[in-house]
Amino acid sequence: MLWVAIAVAGLVGTAVAVVLAARRVLFLYRLATSGQPAPERVEYARRHAGAEVRAQLVEVFGQRKLLKWTPSGTAHFFVMWAFFILASVYLEAYGALVQGAVTGRPDFHIPLIGTWPVLGFLQDVIAVAALAGLVAFAVIRVRNSPKKLGRGSRFSGSHLGGAWLILFMIFNVIWTMFLFRGAAVNTGNFPYSSGALASEAVAKVLPDSEGLEAVGLLAHIGVMLVFLVIVVNSKHLHIFTAPLNVLFSRRPDGLGAAQPMRSDGTVLDFEEADPETDVFGRGTIADTSWKGFLDFYTCTECGRCQSQCPAWNTGKPLSPKMLILDQRDHAFAVAPYLLAGDKHKQAGADGGRDTEKAREGLPQDVLALLDKPLVGEDGVIHPDVLWSCTNCGACVEQCPVDIEHIDHILDMRRYQVMIESSFPSEAGVMLKNLENKGNPWGMPESKRADWIEELDFEVTLVDERMPEDVEYLFWVGCAGALEDRAKKTTKAVAELLHIAGVKFGVLGPAEACSGDPARRLGMEFLFSMLAQQNVETLNEAGVKKIVATCPHCFNTLANEYPQLGGTYEVVHHTQLLAHLVEEGRLTPVTPIEEKITYHDPCFLGRHNKVYAQPRDIMAKVPGVTTQEMHRCKDRGFCCGAGGARMWMEERIGKRINTERVDEALTTDPDTVSTACPFCLVMLGDAINEKKNAGQAKESIEVVDVAQLLIKSVKGDSVAG
Repeated sequence: MLWVAIAVAGLVGTAVAVVLAARRVLFLYRLATSGQPAPERVEYARRHAGAEVRAQLVEVFGQRKLLKWTPSGTAHFFVMWAFFILASVYLEAYGALVQGAVTGRPDFHIPLIGTWPVLGFLQDVIAVAALAGLVAFAVIRVRNSPKKLGRGSRFSGSHLGGAWLILFMIFNVIWTMFLFRGAAVNTGNFPYSSGALASEAVAKVLPDSEGLEAVGLLAHIGVMLVFLVIVVNSKHLHIFTAPLNVLFSRRPDGLGAAQPMRSDGTVLDFEEADPETDVFGRGTIADTSWKGFLDFYTCTECGRCQSQCPAWNTGKPLSPKMLILDQRDHAFAVAPYLLAGDKHKQAGADGGRDTEKAREGLPQDVLALLDKPLVGEDGVIHPDVLWSCTNCGACVEQCPVDIEHIDHILDMRRYQVMIESSFPSEAGVMLKNLENKGNPWGMPESKRADWIEELDFEVTLVDERMPEDVEYLFWVGCAGALEDRAKKTTKAVAELLHIAGVKFGVLGPAEACSGDPARRLGMEFLFSMLAQQNVETLNEAGVKKIVATCPHCFNTLANEYPQLGGTYEVVHHTQLLAHLVEEGRLTPVTPIEEKITYHDPCFLGRHNKVYAQPRDIMAKVPGVTTQEMHRCKDRGFCCGAGGARMWMEERIGKRINTERVDEALTTDPDTVSTACPFCLVMLGDAINEKKNAGQAKESIEVVDVAQLLIKSVKGDSVAG
């Protein structure tokens, strides 16, 4: 009778927990699917099944991103694998529950493998490892407590109580498991005669009691059922949603190209678009796609994104983590009304977004909550949060569950710019210049070719068609053609290509801004106009291969122009120059006896994974001693210019370029090198401020890698 009662209690409890969990899962599914469609995510996953399988193996099961942070990553690796492996213990527990009720003896074992000592050993080892992981998590959370570190804690803003509850529940899973198994060893119901060393050790301190075994079994199952209900109602929902989020995320990651604006899953045609019916970015939570909702569900609140964010690290209000959590909390608050409206929409004869009937009779405070703007002084997200973002991609790079923070920010910016006309006033000047002059500075088109006159050789100016003997179109970019410091890089690259015998041409006045500043600000319409103009020019000229010095142009041409019919082989100048040096077509000969630290441009490094080539070039220059900054490569720190921030004032907190230069100066360099005109300007300005304040030596310079190379190749001063 004991085991019958235990079985009834266990199975009834299971049924109740499953019903509660299923109701929550159904609610989450309905809420997510009430969002905007994103069919391209499903189509990509279907077409690239091999890549998605690899992603699951590497990101989910291999924990690649988590293991970059070794202590916490290792702890999470063991706890996560305990979740998988100890499922076999729960299979044994339910088998014992049923068999005990049927035969009176709960000596169940899994068919075929259930008495294999290796399985018993593995179950015990992973449970002990998970217990060690819990201790590590507790130490990490205590040492990084927001009460102690404030903004310096990556857990600042996270729901701390929920995290401790989950650690407590995992601990309960483990100790009840050993209680149940240790008691089973003593009663002779344990399926393993050897191997389960920890369970056998526990058995030695427990009495031989069938009642204790029954209590341990029921407690073990009960803890799991309570844990299940807690998980689907907490941030630890990521246990189930993380594999889905990885499955439907962009490959290789959510960096590189900004996603095009879409209406009902198709690329938005601005000539036909209607703001009354089409979705222009994200104005309210209802404009979020189902992938956006999946991001909300999957956030683990680990704060890795926050700890790496240049805005957060310089005293600004943007926390990528809180950006996601604030939207998630708001989505849950309005969920009943969103779902009511979605039900009405599906029942309507004409479809569409009209949910007026569902809104009838709702109190004003409910309507205010439902219509609460995502961005605004009284919105879900404060404007200062939105406009602090540099699009550097540190958040996306560090997120262990592939949340795409930049996509959220760009969608909200699009609505603010195109529908609300609400954005920093300085950016308005940049937009007018782009629209009227084709460059952010508003300079005449004729100025784009002036730099050529300063060279002592001819440069092919492409008129209508690329000449047959010209291999590359040199995309000079607005900064490279018009900004004095960036022009030095342009001339250095042109000279190096000429020395190496690489035939290249330039568009000159026919080249317009790539559109990156407009797109990253959120003015998708202007980006589309500029990009289509350039694509038409490039296609008519028969351009196949492009070399660009600006990582923003490089990223746009290579990753975003294909969205508009412009597909080219695009390389960054450091990639091409490194190749020419490797081939022996460029030979650095003159020593440069300098200590140099290299700054990784975000749109070259994190967004496009070009880390090696700039360093390879410097390594080939005789005399150069390199010293990496603490934050480099995939953990590099932004200069502050991306996301159209180049044209916006930085009024909150410490300037990002100042923070980066402070870090560079800790290496005591003679030169700071980089490979981006924006970085050149931002770091140069900060260096000059330090010089004026007497905080940096007068001789220190900020130069492009190409300038270092031409200096060594030609044996004279830096090109310029």
